[in-house]
Amino acid sequence: MSYRIDAIAQALGARFEGQGAIEFTHAAEPAAAGPDALAIAADPKYAEGLGQGRARAALLWEGADWRALGLEAAIFAPRPRYALAGLTAAMDPGPVIAPGVHPSAVIDPGATIGPGAAIGPFVWIGPGAVVGARARIAAHVSIAEGARIGDDALIHSGVRIGARVQIGARFIAQPGAVIGADGFSFVTPERSAVEAVRETLGDRGDTQGQSWTRIHSLGSVRLGDDVEIGANSTIDRGTIRDTEIGSGTRIDNLVQVGHNAQIGRDCLVCGQAGVAGSARIGDRVVLGGRTAVSDHIAVGDDVVTGGGTGVLSDVPAGRVMFGTPATKMETQIEIYKAIRRLPRLVKQVAALQKTVTNRSDKGGADTE
Repeated sequence: MSYRIDAIAQALGARFEGQGAIEFTHAAEPAAAGPDALAIAADPKYAEGLGQGRARAALLWEGADWRALGLEAAIFAPRPRYALAGLTAAMDPGPVIAPGVHPSAVIDPGATIGPGAAIGPFVWIGPGAVVGARARIAAHVSIAEGARIGDDALIHSGVRIGARVQIGARFIAQPGAVIGADGFSFVTPERSAVEAVRETLGDRGDTQGQSWTRIHSLGSVRLGDDVEIGANSTIDRGTIRDTEIGSGTRIDNLVQVGHNAQIGRDCLVCGQAGVAGSARIGDRVVLGGRTAVSDHIAVGDDVVTGGGTGVLSDVPAGRVMFGTPATKMETQIEIYKAIRRLPRLVKQVAALQKTVTNRSDKGGADTE
């Protein structure tokens, strides 16, 4: 499939200069772009790559001299990376899932499948489940009893959706995601060491080892519209009430969301982050990769955490946090700088101690 420069610029709400009739079949990095590619060079630092490649046209930063860069046409956008989102959406064919229901799919007679849905091989859809119109469901997906999935969903291969999970429109699940597994919730007959340590912050007291008894998960999971769940991420069902993810929230690969957690609207949860049970995350929060949010705490709206942050207590709205335990980013950076200076400081202190000791020894000898 080919695309014209002028047509793509119009679709992106951007302007173009040069030969609008030039066609390209794919996008490429500047140095690897051939004559049939649109080079993606949204920053001046990519100008050198354009000289190494053979692209005729490129997506450029505002103010770039496309003629001097050896191009025949260019697309300009005030925010090129945002334009890239539109470009990739227009060019992405998505997974190939044949229309209709594959003969190997098993769909319970009590399930409801919306018009225009495409259901791939070896899919199982349980009793009472509802799949919205134009949903695309790839191979080996299971959708348990009573689950509801909104219109225009895209569910990649190997996804598992548990019983009574409620999902809004335009849902995307990457391969291997599990939504609605049981929560990790256990209790002992008597007060456990974990409970004692929580209270004392270190002393387990006279608690004895005991076996763990499961607290079953009676709740489920509720997702808003336009939610995306990354590959091999897991969202546990609630104990009594549902675990909730707000509309527009995007969850990366290998993320764990514990039982009863609440995540607001338009959040980004990056790879390997973990949100423990009953934590409450506000709207528009960004959790950097490997951020860990402890259980039963609240993170306010518009909070941003750096990668590897350990959130152990409530965070007010609008804060930028970093480190473990999480502190304001500017404070944590000063702490980090101080830690880097510690080896030199230790040597300086050791030298001072030696000097003081030597002077003391000499002073003692004089008094004798």
